[in-house]
Amino acid sequence: MYKVAIIGGGVTGGLIARKLAQLDISMVILERENDVAMGQSKANSGIVHAGFDPVPGTLKAKLNVMGNQMMEQICRELNVKYRKNGALVVGYTDEDIKNIEILYHRGIENGVKDLKVLTREQVFALEKNLSRNIKGALYAPTSAVVCPYELTIHSIGNAMDNGCDLIRNFEVVSINKSDCYTIYSKDGRSIEAEYVINCAGLFSDKIAQMVGDDSFSIVPRAGEYMLLDKEAGDLVEATIFRVPNERGKGVLATKTVDGNILLGPTAVDRDDKTDKKVTAKGLEFIKKRESELFDEIPYNMVITQFTGLRAHGDKGDFIINSPVQKFINVAGIESPGLTSAPAIAEMVYDMLIEGGLEADKKENYNPVRPVVDLHYGQVICRCEEVTRAEIIDAIRRNPGALDVDGVKRRTRSGMGRCQGGFCLPHIVEILSEELGVREEDVTKCGGKSNILLSKLKGGIE
Repeated sequence: MYKVAIIGGGVTGGLIARKLAQLDISMVILERENDVAMGQSKANSGIVHAGFDPVPGTLKAKLNVMGNQMMEQICRELNVKYRKNGALVVGYTDEDIKNIEILYHRGIENGVKDLKVLTREQVFALEKNLSRNIKGALYAPTSAVVCPYELTIHSIGNAMDNGCDLIRNFEVVSINKSDCYTIYSKDGRSIEAEYVINCAGLFSDKIAQMVGDDSFSIVPRAGEYMLLDKEAGDLVEATIFRVPNERGKGVLATKTVDGNILLGPTAVDRDDKTDKKVTAKGLEFIKKRESELFDEIPYNMVITQFTGLRAHGDKGDFIINSPVQKFINVAGIESPGLTSAPAIAEMVYDMLIEGGLEADKKENYNPVRPVVDLHYGQVICRCEEVTRAEIIDAIRRNPGALDVDGVKRRTRSGMGRCQGGFCLPHIVEILSEELGVREEDVTKCGGKSNILLSKLKGGIE
């Protein structure tokens, strides 16, 4: 039996596991997919928000600012790319400027440091490619960017290096409570745990219902994005927002830690929690809104589009509570959830200790995920300059990649201009060799997403 079971292998669950891994307890992460970081931790803007937007007094406000202050050190320890690029909230009208002043004072109340309201001339001194219609902006220099799935993978890998278990393809379908919690998966497996932490993202309301808590619901809010080639990377340096509205921060533009320009997202509620389709309507909406931010955008350099689903809760704030003994909800963790995740981990840790969890701290706990020097050997991905050694390490190192997309998220192979056109066959071959499976059994993202159907050369087996 485990002392703690965490349901959900996203960034929040990963950072909670990393925090708890310093205790001398048995712990497991249960993930419904073939890999970690497969939900909203895979497809979001990767922005470390400064904290001027959340309503003062909310969990979002408190944990956003606290998480922002923790993020750089955590990324340093985990060897996760981090770039403090700052953020601008731009305005075009006198009404926008009034709202920017409101955001400024809200940020000050929330404890955000170094906020400034900039004139038109000051804005263009920072970002020369912005629309000439801009009248002013709020500047938040403490805003930054990270790679969300890299942060998730490294957090969970560090937790595993410190003794945490990871069970994949474990889709929770029921939970029974007697002396402990028994958690059952769709395929009939089960595990027992004394404490359960619900970090199931879009499905966190369903998990809560399994222990009798129907106090909240989660709606999937789709955000569609466009990604530009690195050649367009001089378009912008800071993260650019419009003045936010009731549905969030709106369409933005940001430069990722890897140098690509990310445009989007939309914010449309969907009925299906697995509906990740990209729509023509959504892409046109992005183009229309981005044209307000920039006079010219090189859309001929778009290399891919994708959709992320946010776990939008019905309470207007993060849902972090303990509805039944030894069960903690960590739900509705939408924006600024990525930024808040380190602070959420601290909060959950305190809740467990206050709730009766007793354990000594490990003497050999290591919060650092060491750098592995792999800049040698055969280049497999030419666009992103990824070597064979890096791909092998991604498969062997906790939590090891089991499919093509898993390698992609860990190494960026297939994320460049050709989108895997050159490197895909080589990655399939390496996965086959490392996992001890046929090439025809290698998948894109688990399940039945096989890359190859059968062999042609040499005949069909």
